[in-house]
Amino acid sequence: MRRYRSLSVVVSAIAVSALVGGLFGRRLLADDKVSDHYKAFTAALSAVETSYVEKIDSDRLVYSAVRGMLSTLDPHSSFYDPREYAQMRERQEGHYYGIGIQISAVDGDVIAQLVFEGSPSYKAGIRQGDVLARIAGEDTKSWNCATPSDCTERAMKKLRGARGTPVQISLRRRGYKELIPVELVRDEITIPTVPAYFMVDDKTGYVQLRDFGETTDRDLRRALESLTSRGMRQLLLDIRNNPGGPLDQAIKVVNEFTTRGKMIVYTRGRIANSDQDYRASEDGEFTKIPIVMMANRSSASASEIVTGALQDHDRAYVVGETTFGKALVQSIYRISGGAGLALTTAHYYTPSGRLIQRPWDATFDEYLTYTMRDQDANKAHNASDLKRTDAGRPVYSGGGIEPDRRVAGPLEGFNPTRFGRSLAARNEFANFATRFDAEGDARIRQTSTGRKSVKPNFVVDDAMVADFRELLKTDRVKVDEDAFSKDADYIKAMIRFEIDRALFGIAEARRHLVEVDPQARVAMTMFGEAQRLSDLARTPSKAAH
Repeated sequence: MRRYRSLSVVVSAIAVSALVGGLFGRRLLADDKVSDHYKAFTAALSAVETSYVEKIDSDRLVYSAVRGMLSTLDPHSSFYDPREYAQMRERQEGHYYGIGIQISAVDGDVIAQLVFEGSPSYKAGIRQGDVLARIAGEDTKSWNCATPSDCTERAMKKLRGARGTPVQISLRRRGYKELIPVELVRDEITIPTVPAYFMVDDKTGYVQLRDFGETTDRDLRRALESLTSRGMRQLLLDIRNNPGGPLDQAIKVVNEFTTRGKMIVYTRGRIANSDQDYRASEDGEFTKIPIVMMANRSSASASEIVTGALQDHDRAYVVGETTFGKALVQSIYRISGGAGLALTTAHYYTPSGRLIQRPWDATFDEYLTYTMRDQDANKAHNASDLKRTDAGRPVYSGGGIEPDRRVAGPLEGFNPTRFGRSLAARNEFANFATRFDAEGDARIRQTSTGRKSVKPNFVVDDAMVADFRELLKTDRVKVDEDAFSKDADYIKAMIRFEIDRALFGIAEARRHLVEVDPQARVAMTMFGEAQRLSDLARTPSKAAH
């Protein structure tokens, strides 16, 4: 497939005395007005550095100033300090060298928040929730970091290193009196953007597209080819909670399911080369397979490009919620000192001409809290927003991709009460999972007390739910009995999902969740409609306009 030109722009610049000067360079300084603004900024910076009552870190001053400037533009233009920029590039590239965990610092403890499958940490039995009490011989509690981010940065510097080099860690885990020593050998860590795929039944393949990175097209192709070899004849494509990523990867994903020449997305902006039309460069290998997509209010940006294009071409029947509504092209600029920024440089439009970007309020508050609010199923549309799919179906511009079949489900396909949502927000399900081990797992040799073992395909029975209630009591969670009863199916599903994910892998966790997830259950009944739309799109003369 032809390599698409990426819209990610990397600009190397030399700083003068502030990042602003390094970013905008001589071209803007030639403008008298901008030059005056630059002088005002540097004068203010100099005054603070030399005269403020306390010594101030210049980097912090400048970084805060740039963040403040960008915050006046839109909700998505943002600044990255050198550490944040490196992490963002890591996510895009999809690999690095280390032990394969994401960490956070809480009350001075360095805690494993996520363990990547197949990594040295995963193979050694490190679990989400483990405390990294010692790293390379140092007691992490003794670091006395000024901020949590200082602790995580210090830990990551020790955990990362050249491929093939060892690092010693001691873990503190619930149910173990002594620290658990683990020696790991650093390796290349891949961050999969397609973490789970499997056969739901003898003809239906499931693919979770969780993120977009530089390897997404290869990850997706590998999944589709594997499922095809197992007999897949229809596809359940899960793009829920996908925050987006590189535009070129979204284009490649759509091209897998469309024919040569089909419009995928077009962009319009004010900088050079921002007005671009992107079409399928060749016939995809999966142009006839019926697709039902699941999207929700947290599907954004590149995931909306995929959803909008496949819906406009009647290649997918969309089940779920209206997507987030972020139709802004972000150009990534690398600036001085290893810092960077994401700047909005264009809007994108779906093939039918839909602008998916939602409007925002002056403070961005309503815009940024969109995912916390339930959706209006009877939202009114302006006549000017009406567009048509290839088959003539009405679709609307002006605020996210609306599903063909609406099923509320912001949390893993469920729509729980406020109480149920609070349990997820407090990580109660994930915390409960830390109490369990996989039966027969001998990677950790120390003896534990008070922990329980489960087998694959275990059942969440009444006793397990009662244990979960005891955890809530320990965590001082006031149980709303009526809400607990209403959320019973959701609570059981989340208990199983988190235990499965911790012990048996994300694919196994997703496989079991799809069986009970309300959005997925509806989606599984919609393949006849997906086939009908696909057939209709190939004979547009029969479509009703």
